[in-house]
Amino acid sequence: MKTENFQQPLNSPFDKDSTATDVLKDISLAGKVIIITGGHSGLGLESTRAFAAADARVIVGARNIIAAREAVKDIPGVEVYALDLSDLSSVAHFAAGVMKMHPHIDILMNNAGIMACPLERLGSNNLESQFAINHLGHFVLVNRLWPVLKGGSRVVVTSSAGHHLSDIRWNDINFNEGYDKWLAYGQSKTANILFSAHLDYLGKADGIRSFSLHPGKIFTPLQRHLTIEEMIDAQWLDKDGLPADPTFKTPAQGAATQVWASTTPLLNGMGGLYCEDCNIADITHQASFVGVRDYAIDPAKAARLWELSLKLTGITHFDKN
Repeated sequence: MKTENFQQPLNSPFDKDSTATDVLKDISLAGKVIIITGGHSGLGLESTRAFAAADARVIVGARNIIAAREAVKDIPGVEVYALDLSDLSSVAHFAAGVMKMHPHIDILMNNAGIMACPLERLGSNNLESQFAINHLGHFVLVNRLWPVLKGGSRVVVTSSAGHHLSDIRWNDINFNEGYDKWLAYGQSKTANILFSAHLDYLGKADGIRSFSLHPGKIFTPLQRHLTIEEMIDAQWLDKDGLPADPTFKTPAQGAATQVWASTTPLLNGMGGLYCEDCNIADITHQASFVGVRDYAIDPAKAARLWELSLKLTGITHFDKN
């Protein structure tokens, strides 16, 4: 598996301080149809606003459609469909509804996710929830939507520098031998990157290109499972519970890289790349939380994860049933 200009930063006009609006300043998305999972909250909502302002039609997939519709009610051109990534029948229903209404999807942003949550097991395989929701739910979604992604689409997968915490734990993916919420999060984010890389490899012939990314550190509802004390210990907050880490981005800045990866012409003809700060990231061989770990872009691991994901979800490759 090879990609053009593999993991080499570009001369991008944008950086860590850019916002989603900055990225789209000179881009019109009129006539484009975009799906954003979790597009009603946090970075997803910022991306929804930016895409809608650029005249795109945005489909938001949300577990709580009442809350989602309330969040986007003042944004023109936005539809909300029910989508629970923890329930593969819900994923199938969402995809079927989208395909019935839209013959082609131009951009699919796999944005929704959970982080550092208490142990929960899902489905008949007793899957660890972060791996199941962050990775497998989106894996099935892409396979279900394949017919409307063909012919020229970008799939953008929101990963995290948290992938530096863990490679795929091939011998204990579900943490049956002891649960660590941060290692589980890290594994799920590594899975996001490997998934995106192999998706691009398989989808290129059908005009589907994929990118993964780290949005940066941002205060959003993603931290809902963390206590104030944990965030103080991590030095994200000071002793009074106020933001203390100057490297944190605003939500508008945090959404910039996923919007950039979705739309920039600089990435035309490329794919399978991991991005950060509105650019292609460098490869790193150590847990620096900057750049992409070498194990997360290993083509053999990407292919192995794809096959394992097919087995765990029971879905047929590209949903050919």
